[in-house]
Amino acid sequence: MRTDLREALEAPVLPSDTSFSASERTILQNVLKLGELRVEDVMVPRADIEAVETGVNVGYVIDRFRQVGHSRMPVYEESLDKVVGMIHIKDVLEAVTEPAKSAAPTAGNGANGHNNQSPVKFLSPVLKQRIGKLDLVRKMLFVPPSMPVTDLLAQMQATHIHMAVVIDEYGGTDGLATIEDLLEAVVGNIEDEHDEGEASMLRAVGDDVYIADARVELADLVETIGSDFDPGDYAEEVDTLGGLVFALAGRVPVRGEVISRLKGFELEITRADARRIKQVRISRKRRKPRLMIAGPKPEARPDAAAKPEDGNQHAAE
Repeated sequence: MRTDLREALEAPVLPSDTSFSASERTILQNVLKLGELRVEDVMVPRADIEAVETGVNVGYVIDRFRQVGHSRMPVYEESLDKVVGMIHIKDVLEAVTEPAKSAAPTAGNGANGHNNQSPVKFLSPVLKQRIGKLDLVRKMLFVPPSMPVTDLLAQMQATHIHMAVVIDEYGGTDGLATIEDLLEAVVGNIEDEHDEGEASMLRAVGDDVYIADARVELADLVETIGSDFDPGDYAEEVDTLGGLVFALAGRVPVRGEVISRLKGFELEITRADARRIKQVRISRKRRKPRLMIAGPKPEARPDAAAKPEDGNQHAAE
């Protein structure tokens, strides 16, 4: 049955074939490939993990949630290699609010005779308390990178824990996997209202000018920009734009730096921190017009057909 379905999905699509829509065909193909995927294939790499330290206060955590737009974040002690759990925005909201005593409605107070008193009261003192002392840190899963994605999905369903730290052979943090990452392996990229600013990892912003996330694949860059965007031998060593910039510079470049070693293009670092590149502006170099340099004028040659002098002319006559 599995083999028959795979063959049916891989067969050329005829105009009269209405067995599967394009989206159904893609999802079914991804489901069949799911058994071959490992956690390391879908995880968020360590460098891209957004996390908070257990000693920070609630106000700081709220600010971080606002910045990153996630509903969950890992919590660590001392370093990211010592993750102790995760924190959920729902638990934070419950900690900083409590039900307010409702005032008796009075005629004409608010719309339809209801009062305008908020149903919850904001607990400002809680903002200064550390999250480690408020019992806000939940448990999370710890899994190896070689674990099959299907096994992790089943474990998340059984434990109701939807975030897992991917640990390496030394017990350090290698990456992070959420249930959304696993679902995206089947249905494709899932974007919500917080992803609008990062909906496109590569976009054109002008003639021959592109803004690209450092994580964009080199193959996608070549497909979008053109075959003249040629990483050359670097394509055998790195897979992403960030890796290419590292290889070209030989170090971690700083924000505002321009790398011009790629033939025909300039790569400007527009977003970066001390450890990694986040965003790059790619500009195609414009060819300078050739200047025609005028040489010395050739010397005037004697005209073979010049008229003879008057005396000679009369002599000829």
